[in-house]
Amino acid sequence: MLLEHSPSGFEELGRDDGAELAVYTDDAGEVALRRAFPRARSEPFASGWEDRWKEFHRPVRAGGVWIGPPWIEAPVGETAVVVDPGRAFGTGAHPTTRGCIELLSGLEPGSLLDAGCGSGVLAVVAAKLGFAPVVAVDVDPVAVEVAGETVRANGVKVDVRVCDALTDELPAVGVVVANIELRAVEQLLARVRADVAVTSGYLASDRLDTAGWRTGERLELEGWAADVLTAHCEILSDCRRCRRNRRRPPSRKEL
Repeated sequence: MLLEHSPSGFEELGRDDGAELAVYTDDAGEVALRRAFPRARSEPFASGWEDRWKEFHRPVRAGGVWIGPPWIEAPVGETAVVVDPGRAFGTGAHPTTRGCIELLSGLEPGSLLDAGCGSGVLAVVAAKLGFAPVVAVDVDPVAVEVAGETVRANGVKVDVRVCDALTDELPAVGVVVANIELRAVEQLLARVRADVAVTSGYLASDRLDTAGWRTGERLELEGWAADVLTAHCEILSDCRRCRRNRRRPPSRKEL
């Protein structure tokens, strides 16, 4: 609910008796917040508060890719993806996103579907890594709009669509990447036509139902897990494609 009134985010302040959430806003924003949160308190803040939230968005690296906000210049000569965190649809910094990128970087590039694309970080990274064609889908039209902005900001070719990956028709691809909630991953795996799946969005302690898929490499970061799965022949779109594209996910030693 707080994000509805502060889409650029908020700051968590530590207190002896718990935590407090701080939003930096103007007079009109304060009025709206007090309507929504009658017990909220306010205090004046020094000039420059409008940009203070930017201090909390720092670049990260995953799979040989630099990922950062537009106000920080990317290092010369590095593969870079610029993501504006302004609308809170994912910046690439979360362990699940970084895990997916690490695993994607070890796969042979080919066609790719980003199911539940959010801000489009994974789709854009995939395009930068040489995957093509790349399709990114999300059920949320606003997420698709943000993903489109991310695609244009990075000058890559990605087909971004509004689509429910759990019910709508999906293209057959070489790789599907899904950084979504555990049960949604399982539902997707039961219906998607892909040779390889890179999945995350769940804890390392969670048990992922991989029926119809062979488990491969797993990467664990900060308590979260990301997996590479290879489809059994019977769930692929046709056996000829299976024979042509069958490959085992590379181990980390081979990268």
